[in-house]
Amino acid sequence: VPLQASGGGLVQPGGSLRLSCAASGSIFSWNVMGWYRQAPGNQRELVADISRVGTANYGDSAEGRFTIFSDNAKATVFLQMNSLKPEDTAIYYCTLVSDRRYWGQGTQVTVSS
Repeated sequence: VPLQASGGGLVQPGGSLRLSCAASGSIFSWNVMGWYRQAPGNQRELVADISRVGTANYGDSAEGRFTIFSDNAKATVFLQMNSLKPEDTAIYYCTLVSDRRYWGQGTQVTVSS
C-alpha cells in the first residue's frame, strides 16, 4: 500500500505544522493509521494513531499538543502539531495497518530558531 506523506519542514519553536498521509491503491479496509517518528540515535516511537472508528492514541510526547484525525473515505490521516519544540525534530513516518503494517517514506520535521 503506497503511503504518501507531506507537510514536513522547518518551523520555529512554538510554531505549528500539519502533516498529511494518503494511502493509494486498492484500500478495501484499514484498521489503524498513524504516525511514528525517529530522531538520530533514537528508536522509532509512536506519535499518534487513530482507528477507523475514530479512537485516537497518543504517545507521551504528543499528548496535549498534537491532534490526529482522519478522512476515512480518502484513507488519509492528518497530524496537527502545535507548540512544537526542538526535541520534536525527527523524521516522521506514516503507517497504516490492514492485513499487515505498511510504512511511508518519511518526512523531515525540524524545529529550530
